Amino acid sequence: MKAFITGVGGFAGSHLADLLLSQGHEVSGLVQPGASTQNLRHLAGRIALHEGDLLDAGRIEGLMRAERPGWVFHLAAQSSVHASWKDPAATFHANVTCGIRLLEACLPFREGLRAVMVTSAEIYGMGSPAAVTREESPFAPLNPYAVSKLALDLVAGQMAGAAGLALVRMRPTNHAGPRQAVKTVLSRFACELARIEAGLQEPVLRAGNLDAWRDFADVRDVVRAYALAAGRGRAGGGYLVCTGVPRRVGDALELLLGMSRVKVRVERDPALERPADPPYGKASFARIEADTGWRPEIPFERTLRDTLDYWRGEVARKGE
Repeated sequence: MKAFITGVGGFAGSHLADLLLSQGHEVSGLVQPGASTQNLRHLAGRIALHEGDLLDAGRIEGLMRAERPGWVFHLAAQSSVHASWKDPAATFHANVTCGIRLLEACLPFREGLRAVMVTSAEIYGMGSPAAVTREESPFAPLNPYAVSKLALDLVAGQMAGAAGLALVRMRPTNHAGPRQAVKTVLSRFACELARIEAGLQEPVLRAGNLDAWRDFADVRDVVRAYALAAGRGRAGGGYLVCTGVPRRVGDALELLLGMSRVKVRVERDPALERPADPPYGKASFARIEADTGWRPEIPFERTLRDTLDYWRGEVARKGE
């Protein structure tokens, strides 16, 4: 199968490229002009990379015509909740308008095409510890990022349904693992620990709200769900992708500290806290398991260790 990935140079995009290539698929993808392709350096010569802006309708439609993929995965996004509070308009532009433009470019080639649109489990709010979030749960976004992802989820479903495009919407919880940007909590913890171990930073780690809860899925499990949904998912539907096990951020940090080679002091930094960070309930992956056979496989401790080892390697490679 020919697969096309937007945001292929990003965290999840690069892992999805790894997986699809390992399964024998042909992979091409889109990166922003001038964007880093560091996450793809190990795939040099194995995927076709194209620079382009999703708002450039002619460029994107031309790529669809040239590549004629059977699967399109839309992963490109502004993915930071923190950044969405600082600039909601830019978040909507990146997450809603760009998604619409991609779908418009796909519509002329919809025969034989299946599109996977990645939104977020945050469209549900995930704020009721007493309830289990399922696909049919009420939407209750609690930040501008979540609102933008809900808008994308809804408009993508409407556009695809009206035009007869086979579209599957994926709603992942937080995911973590190697190559994740330091703007995310577990990756930032791991990066700072690696720098401290290397003597590049004082043995002090800053943290926001350690009493927040998250369902952290391993990115390699998450992209496996995307690939399975492309092949077996129910067109027109949406799937939660999660572990079903919320974890306290402070507990995750304690596990990472236990893996560190040095003693580290943790200091609270209110600047790292979200304006709204409610209790976090459980989510269910029952629907995607029933339709595709997917379930999470990678233990959380391995996710943390692999993330820390990744940053140890990056710190050693860059020396900074």
